[in-house]
Amino acid sequence: MTLLKGVPKSMVYRLLRTGQVRINGKRAKPDTRLADGDTLRIPPVRVAEREEGRAPAGGLVASVADAILFEDKHFLVIDKPSGVASHGGSGVSHGAIELLRAARPQEHLELVHRLDRDTSGVLVFARTRAGLTGLQALIRAGEVTKQYLCLMLGHPSKAKFDVNAPLLKSVLQGGERMVRVADSGKPSLTFFREMEQYPGARLMQATLGSGRTHQIRVHAAHIGHPLAGDPKYGDREMNKRFREMGLQRLFLHAAHLGFELDGRSYSFSTPLPEDLKAFLDVLSVKGKRLVYTRDKSRTDI
Repeated sequence: MTLLKGVPKSMVYRLLRTGQVRINGKRAKPDTRLADGDTLRIPPVRVAEREEGRAPAGGLVASVADAILFEDKHFLVIDKPSGVASHGGSGVSHGAIELLRAARPQEHLELVHRLDRDTSGVLVFARTRAGLTGLQALIRAGEVTKQYLCLMLGHPSKAKFDVNAPLLKSVLQGGERMVRVADSGKPSLTFFREMEQYPGARLMQATLGSGRTHQIRVHAAHIGHPLAGDPKYGDREMNKRFREMGLQRLFLHAAHLGFELDGRSYSFSTPLPEDLKAFLDVLSVKGKRLVYTRDKSRTDI
């Protein structure tokens, strides 16, 4: 970060993810350490200067500050609203981490993990280095429970099933991240369980067996039952009909996150937001004639 002073961390990590930072000709990783004699290559980076005195809107800062679920010495946890990115970058001036830092300028806060911008729910920040490195190590080891609530189109033939399909991430020319199932991808596992039945859809609990980008969304689309309101991997016609019924965003909510660290158990949960509950109420009444025809080219579940 010394050589890229003033460059947002999100941009630095994006350079690393896309292989643009090289050490001795090889791709560098976020945890790579330089040794004497190493040759480091960093691409030219231009950062637009921020407007003098520019600060996030007070309403946004308040909305994130009011969403705090828990805090102790090591962690601060919020129920992230949909529409707020986890961090700034890629056209987003201020994400949840920047908004929290604005709300608490005297504190040192770091983002432990991420949620997609449209996804609401449990998001954890670290207040200490020990909390950050400890929880991130648990996440890498698969020792953190992450459960989501999502609305899946159609009627899967089983109420409980797993999707075990490798995922490959790519970045399009415009910088948009897309993920697809591919044999050359990273192993990815999602456990789905039906919670409630609705016309043309099922409310599902999705538990992550791995933590890949867009994992739940891509696995749901892979089996022919994409998530309601998903603009990237969903069904365009059904999304249009759902918008007319009041669903204005991706139906995906990070409902629970739990782990054990240094002998203490942590468990954070948050219910469906009011907008998603309101949509389910409408769907149960107005969606009785709604039928979703599954994509037959997808894997059957």
